[in-house]
Amino acid sequence: MPKLYDCDISGSCYKIRLFLNILDVPYDAVPVDFVNKEHKTAPYLALNPFGEIPIFEDGDLRLRDAQAILIYIARTYDKSGSWFPEDARSQGQIAQWLSTGGGEVMNAAGARLVKVLNYPLDLAKLQAGANRVFGIMDAHLAGREFLALGHPTIADIACFPYTALAGEGGIDLAPYPNVLAWIERMKRLPGFIPMPGIAKA
Repeated sequence: MPKLYDCDISGSCYKIRLFLNILDVPYDAVPVDFVNKEHKTAPYLALNPFGEIPIFEDGDLRLRDAQAILIYIARTYDKSGSWFPEDARSQGQIAQWLSTGGGEVMNAAGARLVKVLNYPLDLAKLQAGANRVFGIMDAHLAGREFLALGHPTIADIACFPYTALAGEGGIDLAPYPNVLAWIERMKRLPGFIPMPGIAKA
């Protein structure tokens, strides 16, 4: 059975929990104390030298990085083949949003760390970066239901948590109505589960 090194308040870990639940894949969860930086201790650095979670194990495979894990789970456990289709065009369209989910959207994650856990980061810069990416996403979602294709994919999973948690970083999503509508669509997906800060629809 797959194993997920997990933290309930981590949006990156939530990406994996959410996708596993949508696909109805059973797994073992290993709680990690993110607040007290357990993921930076020697046992966890042995699992992931970058000192980050989630970490995902399946048999003799160990993966770090939420976006890489999403790809693996999609190709291994998605019987429909719709979450990360095999054709190059779809994969390219999805991959660019996977990069956004692990890149620019993380400005919102950083702002949340400042506001919730008092991390010594540049809040104004992080909020500005988050607003920039949400503006781009809002324009992109005009006339679209999902980010990459005409149906949900791992692109949406990758970008969803820290977008939906933006308010915890002091970022107002009201100027981005298409993003707000997309968040509500995501909450209505079969198998959706909440996390602290993200309620059910």
